[in-house]
Amino acid sequence: MPAAPAKDDAVTRTYNAGVKSWDVVIIGAGIIGLSLAISLRKQGLRVLVVERGEPGREASFAAAGMLVGSGTEIPHVLRPLAEESARMYPEFAHELEDESGLKVDLRQQGTILISASGDFPPGAEMLSTEKLRSLEPALTQRDTSGLNSGGRGRPPLQNQNKYRAYVRERSVDPRALTTAALKAARHRGVDISSGTAVKALLTSEDRASGVQADKTSYSAEIVVNCAGAWAGCIGPHKFPVRPVKGQMLAVVAGPPLEHVVRADEVYLVPRSDGRIVIGSTLEDAGYNKQTDVSTIQRLLHAAVALVPELAKAKVHDDWAGLRPGTPDELPILGETQTRGYFIASGHYRDGILLAPITAQIVTDVIVGKPISRDLAAFSPARFD
Repeated sequence: MPAAPAKDDAVTRTYNAGVKSWDVVIIGAGIIGLSLAISLRKQGLRVLVVERGEPGREASFAAAGMLVGSGTEIPHVLRPLAEESARMYPEFAHELEDESGLKVDLRQQGTILISASGDFPPGAEMLSTEKLRSLEPALTQRDTSGLNSGGRGRPPLQNQNKYRAYVRERSVDPRALTTAALKAARHRGVDISSGTAVKALLTSEDRASGVQADKTSYSAEIVVNCAGAWAGCIGPHKFPVRPVKGQMLAVVAGPPLEHVVRADEVYLVPRSDGRIVIGSTLEDAGYNKQTDVSTIQRLLHAAVALVPELAKAKVHDDWAGLRPGTPDELPILGETQTRGYFIASGHYRDGILLAPITAQIVTDVIVGKPISRDLAAFSPARFD
């Protein structure tokens, strides 16, 4: 069951469309919905965000926070947006910190990549064993291939997983980021209704007129579906967004790492408070968010194989999140066939990264500003 809403949310939920009206209703209070709400408020629009559970407690809460703007795993057509969003992050984070008074732990140390294929993004700096040791002494110099085999006596790192590189990427703490975004949105005058699920879009004369929730309805001429993995559950449009489960854990280690480390089997993301986030899995498990002991142990063992000191670390927490996946692994951005009804969902593994650029693009579309980018690849019409 979703957690109980905060005390001030209970007040917001008593609003009636006849008493207070909005220009925009946003469905979903993850980082995408909250970032868009703040952006639309800057344009002078009155915004209500309706969240089925507790704000920021779904995919945004579960994310690792790697801001991989040029990763080879990002679809080619998405890379320009990803790279631009990554460049926007320092200003985006600074604004949220300034308006909320909270820190989001934006780290600039960069990422060390370890791969058997050597398929690294442009601009990656290849690392010698000596340079790797100087950057991150805690990393093992042994081979880490075949982690699941349990074999012993594996050859040295340079014989198999010989490719190591450094890239100038940032990372952020998604939980701190979303908490700051929620506080900044409220500071801006965004209304938040939590603990109420939107069931359907309301229409009048073939255009959006609001949303129908569990116990009430909210009126607005513009509605934006930012419901993440639940985006396809809201009628009448059945967007092909499915939940993709990811299990993760965090350990408290001191910390022995300064950089994010991404290997073929596992990634490790240090936080400034001493935690290290370890992830992750990709599972088609519906809306099941339970963790599995054997899976968490496998991730931990993979991390220890990279950083032996983590064998002494204490497991702080483990969890699972539901990424919003689409058939082509691209987000869905733009206006639907119903006038006034927009969607910003399907960000899969990149919701944290793409929050700044998504907020900017969708705001520009809603207010009618010229769009210089070709957004056809992300249009909801591609699924019609």
